[in-house]
Amino acid sequence: MDRFEQAFWSGESLEDLYRSVSAKPAHAMAALFVAAMREWKRTYEGGGKAIGTLTQRIEKVMNVTVNREVDRLERRLLVLATVGSAGPFIGLFGTVWGIMTSFQSIAASKNTSLAVVAPGIAEALFATAIGLVAAIPATISYNKFISEVNSLAQRMDGFADEFSAILSRQVDENS
Repeated sequence: MDRFEQAFWSGESLEDLYRSVSAKPAHAMAALFVAAMREWKRTYEGGGKAIGTLTQRIEKVMNVTVNREVDRLERRLLVLATVGSAGPFIGLFGTVWGIMTSFQSIAASKNTSLAVVAPGIAEALFATAIGLVAAIPATISYNKFISEVNSLAQRMDGFADEFSAILSRQVDENS
């Protein structure tokens, strides 16, 4: 995205930049640029009959593209969110299971010695630990990645606003 923004603001022709990235946009900001330029080109290649609403259409296309790209990025975070939220409950289930095993061992042997109780308690503690070992890194990673997605969304919104202003100026000059 940094290279794209550098090329965008370098003064290079928007048409040249469009040709270079339109075949396969490499990232969300390039996809945003391509979507806006396609709408621009459709209007002008179609004879420019709907110039009055072009700015609104371009803004709408860019908003849809930003939302689509954010959804695409967030979709990949679903697994981390699920592991982060479900991990402790799975660990808790294992804990309950281990405690039940301990009580069953006590009932079967009619003995409350540590040798009878310890295996079930160890199983319970191990299940809790596994749940936390899965949940803690998943939650930290999810929070990090969702923060990056939000940062990218803000960056794309800013770019969309600036690009929309540029295109709006072009529409005013051509009217």
